[in-house]
Amino acid sequence: MIDHVSIRANDIAKAKEFYSKALAPLGYTVMMEFAEYKVVGLGADGKADLWISGKGSEDEGHVALVAKDKAAVDAFYKAGLAAGGADNGAPGYRKDYSPGYYAAFVKDPDGHNIEVVFHDPTANA
Repeated sequence: MIDHVSIRANDIAKAKEFYSKALAPLGYTVMMEFAEYKVVGLGADGKADLWISGKGSEDEGHVALVAKDKAAVDAFYKAGLAAGGADNGAPGYRKDYSPGYYAAFVKDPDGHNIEVVFHDPTANA
């Protein structure tokens, strides 16, 4: 199951305006923004699942897949590295993303950022 997707934009301000308006009928709004990284997260129902990054992003592409538990995140990370991927973030909580956000990141051979995330309901806010 896909948790979220990132796409690149040549002009982050234009992309933010376009997607905010185009996706408004679906209930999407800008939910998070990291100006220092030129990244905007849009979503509906309390979850940002579409991320737009400025041209300066080092990622060629990004997809985040949902894991059933923390062990699956850990196993993905180990398997990804063993398969020839490059470390882009060891398994761990990313509380700056949201409480209970446990994820790992591996770059595939083409430089795409592959993430696996478990939203841990037992983690403290």
